[in-house]
Amino acid sequence: GKSKNMSPYAFEAMQKVDVARLAALSDPELRLLLPCLVRMALCAPADQSNAWAQDKKLILRLLSGVEAVNSIVALLSVDFHALEQDARKEQQLRHKAGGSNSESILVSQLQHGLTLEFEHSDPLRRLRLALSELLAIMNKVADSNGEFFLKSSELFESPVYLEEVADVLCILQAELPSLLPIIEVAEALLHVRNGEWFMCLLVANVPDSFSEVCRGLIKNGERQDEESVGGRRRTEALRQLCQMNPSQALNIRAMVVEECHLPGLGVALTLDYKPDMADEAVSPLVSYVSGLLLGTNGKVRTWFSMFIRNGQQRKRESSSVLWQMRRQLLLELVAILPRSRSTHVPNDTDMDSESSSGYSGLREEHVVKASALLRLYCALMGIAGLRPTDEEAEQLLQLMTSRPPATPAGVRFVSLSFCKLLAFPTLVSTPEQEQLMVMWLSWMIKEEEYFESAAGVSASFGEMLLLVAMYFHSNQLSAIIELVCSTLGMKIAIKPSSLSKMKTIFTQEIFTEQVVTAHAVRVAVTNNLSANITGFLPIHCIYQLLRSRAFTKHKVSIKDWIFRQLCETTTPLHTQLLPLIDVYINSILTPASKTNPEATNQPITEQEILNVFQDGGKARSQYTITTQLLILYYILSYEEALLANTKTLALMQKKPKSYSPALMDQIPIKHLIRQAQGLQQELGGLHSALLRLLATNYPHLCMVEDWISEEEVTGTLPLLRKMLLTSSSCKYSQTQLREAFQNVLSGGPGLLRILEHLTLLSASDLIPYAEALTSSMGLLLEDGVSRRIIQTVNKLWMVLNTVMPRKLWVMTVNALQPLVKLLRQQRYTQNDLMVDPLIVLRCDSRVFRCPPLMDITLHMLNGYLLASKAYLNAHLKETAEFERQAQTVSNLGLSGQPDTPEVTREELKNALLAAQDSAAVQILLEVCLPSVQSAPGIPMRKQVGDTGAGKGAQGEREAEGGLLSDLREVQCLICCLLHQMFIADPNIAKLVHFQGYPQALLPLTVAGIPSMHICLDFIPELLAQPQLEKQIFAIQLLSHLCTQYALPKSLSVARLAISVMGTLLTVLTRAKRFAFFMPTLPCLVSFCKAFPPLFDDVMSLLIQVGQVSAADVTTKARDIDPLIPQEIRLSESKYSLRKRSAEELGRADPDVQLCYQIEATFMDIISSSTQAL
Repeated sequence: GKSKNMSPYAFEAMQKVDVARLAALSDPELRLLLPCLVRMALCAPADQSNAWAQDKKLILRLLSGVEAVNSIVALLSVDFHALEQDARKEQQLRHKAGGSNSESILVSQLQHGLTLEFEHSDPLRRLRLALSELLAIMNKVADSNGEFFLKSSELFESPVYLEEVADVLCILQAELPSLLPIIEVAEALLHVRNGEWFMCLLVANVPDSFSEVCRGLIKNGERQDEESVGGRRRTEALRQLCQMNPSQALNIRAMVVEECHLPGLGVALTLDYKPDMADEAVSPLVSYVSGLLLGTNGKVRTWFSMFIRNGQQRKRESSSVLWQMRRQLLLELVAILPRSRSTHVPNDTDMDSESSSGYSGLREEHVVKASALLRLYCALMGIAGLRPTDEEAEQLLQLMTSRPPATPAGVRFVSLSFCKLLAFPTLVSTPEQEQLMVMWLSWMIKEEEYFESAAGVSASFGEMLLLVAMYFHSNQLSAIIELVCSTLGMKIAIKPSSLSKMKTIFTQEIFTEQVVTAHAVRVAVTNNLSANITGFLPIHCIYQLLRSRAFTKHKVSIKDWIFRQLCETTTPLHTQLLPLIDVYINSILTPASKTNPEATNQPITEQEILNVFQDGGKARSQYTITTQLLILYYILSYEEALLANTKTLALMQKKPKSYSPALMDQIPIKHLIRQAQGLQQELGGLHSALLRLLATNYPHLCMVEDWISEEEVTGTLPLLRKMLLTSSSCKYSQTQLREAFQNVLSGGPGLLRILEHLTLLSASDLIPYAEALTSSMGLLLEDGVSRRIIQTVNKLWMVLNTVMPRKLWVMTVNALQPLVKLLRQQRYTQNDLMVDPLIVLRCDSRVFRCPPLMDITLHMLNGYLLASKAYLNAHLKETAEFERQAQTVSNLGLSGQPDTPEVTREELKNALLAAQDSAAVQILLEVCLPSVQSAPGIPMRKQVGDTGAGKGAQGEREAEGGLLSDLREVQCLICCLLHQMFIADPNIAKLVHFQGYPQALLPLTVAGIPSMHICLDFIPELLAQPQLEKQIFAIQLLSHLCTQYALPKSLSVARLAISVMGTLLTVLTRAKRFAFFMPTLPCLVSFCKAFPPLFDDVMSLLIQVGQVSAADVTTKARDIDPLIPQEIRLSESKYSLRKRSAEELGRADPDVQLCYQIEATFMDIISSSTQAL
């Protein structure tokens, strides 16, 4: 027989050249290592140290007693150089002869068989014989193209000479490394009997080559080694190499996986592997195979699956690595099964004795191991297509239906078992097994609550059971498959048809729909639900049941559960919460079935909602921001859904009600949205969903300028301020602020100090001061209040506006009422202001000359105009249905009638909104007029008790201030707002200009409102109006627009205007002609200034008008100074002409006045053109 294998002990001694260990080896082991040791002793060492000299002496002493050393010394004394040259010559001859082994240079004609020759030869001839034989095999390997062959070679097979041949082989490889690379020698040795033994010896004598040899063998290896003799031999050789050097086994296994070659070797090495520290939880085999099948590398997964698929097609043979693996896994499984338990179901009589023994639980220390085994078997069956034997299936079922202790690991184990039952229903084949499964499922349902509380886990298998039951009821088999795959953590192909048996068991025996709903409501909500809690939770079940309308069918109230769950949430937001709210709202508004229109869920009550938003000290901590945002999302979505479903709701007897405006006023919507903005990452899609709802239902909370000013509040400056503000608590109280306001005139600096300090606070810290700030705003209108104070109040107001706009607006409007109303104690509510936004402008008239407060007023006005639109739209939708019903009742006889009122109501609403907007614009334009006389509502503070002189003084003061007056600033603010309104809805601009406004304001509006150019679009239409004053206004407006926007479009409109004036000249009566041309003639000057090409048209028009007027004058035989000739003395006459006209105009006849006006226009045009030159 073959000599003994090399022991790991010997290999390690050799690897480390540990002389003491080598000395301890037995003679047979030492015999195998002689080639290397003798070379070590004889060759000149590179290591000149003293220590090695000592070791060398020890080695020599060790060798001195061994007889075989002499033969090795003889082998080493041969001339290897000559040997190598002969070998090379022989290789060349072989190539020339095409590989036919006719003449050998190394070995002349053999007299006897190789073995006998070897026995009789001298050392050199022995080397030549072995070398020739080895080269022949190596050449054949090179030519074989990967086809495996086994070469019978006497030399390597004769048991008597194995050791001598091994010596020769080792020495040849060591002395002729370039001719015999060790990897190629190893590869050749696979093709002879005893090759693996020789290979181990070869490597043991060159221990450093271990990794290199293994890597070479693996690289050249087969993708599937169990399939072929060659593969099996290669695996066996590598397995023996690793047994000789076990510390490297796992590295070699890693090479196997890296190359995806020799899967059987990987398993064999794992089976051989004996770790020093046994891991209690999971065995090396389980973790290795699980890693291959469940890892992320698809290539490895496919490769290993093929190994299992192919392996089980061959009949069961004990030598097959696959069957060794299956045996080992089964042993591991049986080892952790609870004490033997029969599958027969205990009958009533022996119930007590059996219940304790028959169903003994899974031991706690085995639970993790059991879970790992279950997942592994799932992967083997689902991914690698393993078909379990009857024995494997029976033991697996025993394990799956065992009862673990109530720990988190136990919960995980039960979930895995349950999913495995669903994934592989074929494991349950006999009626006894089915009974066993049903009993286990019933036990699960019974134990579920105890389990959850004892294990302290919120995601439990109870929810999973419930969810699966619901999916079965609603026949959503694909959802079950998805659930199974995600719980097991692997993609398995499960056919929906395979679930039919389980479906019957579930829906008919264990979980009827009634049981499901009753059970679901009792399930506790998940505490602190967030995206960090994975797995299947009650919320998934409730969501599913709401979708299938099970609660309404079985009259189970679910509202409280949902509200409790919403109150138990935190960030990051769980993804199932928004779908849950949407589905719940749907179940409140739409009946479950046509037959039962009353079958809907209850909405959350106003009181419950109010509790969530109450600002009580204790309550604040009770509800998280997540809860408040979710409830806000619920209300806004609910209100939106109510409006969207008015048609269907009208048919219901008991209609769901809208939430009261009073409740909405209690909710700090803007404040919540701002907080949500900072938490966008944690809130998933909630922030954007809320913004969408706000934009449609609360446009006044989504004003662009608000977002922009908020950027300032959240930019870098506030950060610096916060760094300066050492403590967040403000050192002033609300009462101190109120008192300081009362003394605003005498104690301005004190008030300013408090206000400046408040500017350092964050928006939410300012909220408590809002009441004190707004209620005292009226005091700022007194004369002599410092501008800086008012400016700071404006700044604080804008900060508060980012967190509590709606409440702030109501308080501000009430604080700025005129004194008369304040004395009457008249208070407006949010609703009043939405119905009539113009209340904002019925404030104390002094506000109109106080720019910082005017800024606030305009902000509120814009907001309420938007709010009013949303309010009316909603109102229209709410009431549309009742109107429709009433209409159909009255119009039963008439066909096609019912739709008409719908249209008119929409039109009425639009007309109302247009009237509202245009009224606001007209009031604001009136505020822009400078003097008091022309704007009756404007400041009276200068005129109490004095006469007209006072009025003049006010007007003068405004004029004197030039461009730095309060009036100018207010005009700028108003122009900005009008610009925004015109852009938002150009129809307002059209409406206002069709209504007209004082001509004195035209220079202001055209220059101050950048969007005024849109008027060019409708001036032709305005010119076509029958009323004279509208035509006059159109021409005056156009004259300013032409100067401001000298565009081709303006030119064509100006041409049109001149031709209209020409036409009107022919049709107007004398009185009307005077009324029309007196104000419009000066406009012609602007036309000419803007567009010189219009000179001809304007001149001909002026001459026509002049002729008509002159004719009228002559009929009265009035003489008129001909002024035209004076053009020649233009320079002197210009001023006198003007002066006289002014004096005479009052007295003169209308026609005469018109003549003077024509002359004046001529003069202006000429002078403007000469100036241009």
